[in-house]
Amino acid sequence: MLSQKAIDIVKSTAPILADRGVDITTVFYKNLFIAHPELLNFFNHANQKQGRQQTALANTVYAAALHIDNLGVLIPAVKQIAQKHRSLGIKAEHYPIVGKYLLQAIKEVLGDAATEEIIQAWADAYGIIADVFIQMENEMYKEAAEQENGFSEFKNFKIVDKVIESDIITSFYLQPEDKSAVPTFIPGQYITVRLTIPGETYLLNRQYSLSQASNQETYRISVKKEAEMNPNGKASVYLHQDGQIGDIIEVSSPAGDFYLDLESTRPVALISGGVGITPMMSMLDTIAKTTPNRPVTFLHGSRNKALHAFDNDVRELLSTMEDTTYLTLYSDENQMLVKEILADNVLSDSDIYVCGPVPFMKAIIQSLYDLGFPENRVHFEFFGPAVSLELVHV
Repeated sequence: MLSQKAIDIVKSTAPILADRGVDITTVFYKNLFIAHPELLNFFNHANQKQGRQQTALANTVYAAALHIDNLGVLIPAVKQIAQKHRSLGIKAEHYPIVGKYLLQAIKEVLGDAATEEIIQAWADAYGIIADVFIQMENEMYKEAAEQENGFSEFKNFKIVDKVIESDIITSFYLQPEDKSAVPTFIPGQYITVRLTIPGETYLLNRQYSLSQASNQETYRISVKKEAEMNPNGKASVYLHQDGQIGDIIEVSSPAGDFYLDLESTRPVALISGGVGITPMMSMLDTIAKTTPNRPVTFLHGSRNKALHAFDNDVRELLSTMEDTTYLTLYSDENQMLVKEILADNVLSDSDIYVCGPVPFMKAIIQSLYDLGFPENRVHFEFFGPAVSLELVHV
């Protein structure tokens, strides 16, 4: 238990973390990787360069400070982060290392303002927060290993097919190298692909949504090719240009807490932008196979038809279902998913799932809230580190 004195100190320092949080986490990562470069094998280097990881960690630390006396309110956010940690292979032994360099970063950035009393209070708080993550992640590792055909960390998979879906998106069908069956997953979840790329010092980890219904034979990921100059492009460019049928890559067990509610009988609205269509394909494929009488609205935004993946697949799946609406809008033609379109096409009692670029998601989610859709019916997923621990309000 954290003492009341430590709780008071941590909560009183929350405003400082709100102001200097990114400074602290930037120093933290710099010092951490200097001392432990092997940890670069776990991190998305592009998110580091873009500052997304630093911002996500700063948000987490700030939220923990605000709610240190009631961490239960952060469980949904903790679960989301823990899912990512499990898919990357983060273990209990990593937490003391992180704690050491996080406390050092607080001291380095805040200087004399970070008294010994403050540092000790934060050390005590970090220990409790770390224990919450460790326990949750241990359960996730256990669950992944004990499910049918399960494995807890990474396993070798073979690329057994490669299909071009649009000018920038290609699907890769992956099968276990040992030809075993694959574990089931919930539509909307992702896997981590870990790549060894010639010329790169460290492993590259990327998380890709599974883009078809669960089956025992293969996983399918559908990868957008980023610009080669984009730091996030190394993995996608490598897969598009060098990934060939027969190649072996490392794959994690499926993870993620953005997924279709399979027990619900309410109508479903799937709303995506760009490559955000990938988890929606898994959801739609599953609905078509299991509950084809469930009303479905599928709204998708893309720049143009050449970049629009899965159009024919969506139409084919919807043709097997009883009550469907399908609308695509191309921004190059000044077509946008505005509030009025949402009002006209999304049924009032729908379960709503949203995925796409951050600006797209912010606009869609805010419009849904403005239209009166309750927050507990609007589910969304950010690619990469969580942009915020709170629901997105603009």
